[in-house]
Amino acid sequence: MDSPTNTTTQNPSSVPGTVPGFNHSHAIISSLLSFPNSSPISIGSSFDRELDKALASASGDVSAQDSLVDRTLQLASLLLDSTKRCFRKRASVHNFSTWFLPPELTIKVFSMLDTKSLMQAAACCTMFNSCAMDRSSYAHIDLTTATRQADSGVVCVMIHRAGKELRSLKLGRVARSDGSDSTPSLLNGSFLSPLSYNHGFLGSRLRSLRLYNIRPINYTSFIEVLSVCSNLTDLRISGLKFPGMLLFKKLTEKCRLIENLCLEAYQVPGTTDTNAGSPLIDFVTNSYNLTSLTLISYRLTDGLALNLAESSSKLKYLNLSRSPTLNGRFLRDLGHSCKESSLETLIMRNCYYLQEKEVLELCNSLIKGKFKSIRHIDVSSNSGILSNNGARIYKPKLPLEKLKEERSDVTFVADFPLVRKALPCLR
Repeated sequence: MDSPTNTTTQNPSSVPGTVPGFNHSHAIISSLLSFPNSSPISIGSSFDRELDKALASASGDVSAQDSLVDRTLQLASLLLDSTKRCFRKRASVHNFSTWFLPPELTIKVFSMLDTKSLMQAAACCTMFNSCAMDRSSYAHIDLTTATRQADSGVVCVMIHRAGKELRSLKLGRVARSDGSDSTPSLLNGSFLSPLSYNHGFLGSRLRSLRLYNIRPINYTSFIEVLSVCSNLTDLRISGLKFPGMLLFKKLTEKCRLIENLCLEAYQVPGTTDTNAGSPLIDFVTNSYNLTSLTLISYRLTDGLALNLAESSSKLKYLNLSRSPTLNGRFLRDLGHSCKESSLETLIMRNCYYLQEKEVLELCNSLIKGKFKSIRHIDVSSNSGILSNNGARIYKPKLPLEKLKEERSDVTFVADFPLVRKALPCLR
């Protein structure tokens, strides 16, 4: 039978004080932690001198010098890791005693954070980490603040962490300079494929999907993913070059609960008239919950624009900003035809070919008491507006004062600055 002394030797961790050199190491570390409160420069100089002496003593052996440097870096890393662990322990104790929200409300708060902030909160302390691991904390995934880290693998992990609690997903870079192409994305063509797994179970949980300036993208794969997002109510796609009419067909077939649709086109070829745009009209007509429609930079005819405004009985918000084809002819008819319309807001910012006479006709219709549902109209443009003789002007003759008197319930914005300025953009 082994003696007790031998047993202790075989299990040094059971009695730390018996480990050879333990007391010596403990004394050195204690001495280091109780180092006099000198300036960082002074302490750094002391470390430099001692390390130089140690390297000089092994000047004849390069291998020994390398080992010394590696060992020093390892010790510094261990000290840093230990300090971080102690910091988290202290933070856990502090947060546990002072954090006034119960775990279920903490998880609710975490679900409102962007995903990068959630990860930072999880690293703070054990208590926050535990809450951050709950599926509900990932219900609303927002990786727009972590575009440099958010590749397809990260998106996949986040979606699976959310599981059945997944409700919204935001990806890409929100801000983009006008006229510039998007920064190449870390996301590949299959970044949304986890939504299709298990017969689209996760996709069916999604309520909101927002994609900002992600290129390149596999549009066939993207359209297929939309097929499983049957409960989607909010869809925003910014800066994507894709077959728009095919998208509207798929939305009409599979996403019948859409309430808010916002699309920003990129390099759309050709002009879409009423015939070519029939899938878009079908979507608006058959989306009975649709209240907000935004089509930025779409090449629409005025006939199609009028059709859109008249096709839905619930549409309250219509934004056709930056259209390179609309001249405003549909505004003339809009004032007369929308007697029973629910449209409250019409935005047409930076429509280059918008004509003064068409806006004037709309103003006159409003003054006469027509288009009773409308509450806000914005036709502002950095490029001015076209006059009757085709000249570009910045001070059109619009009866805005009279309109304000007759229709105080309507806000009509017509700002045409001589000095180019940034107009507010939709988010």
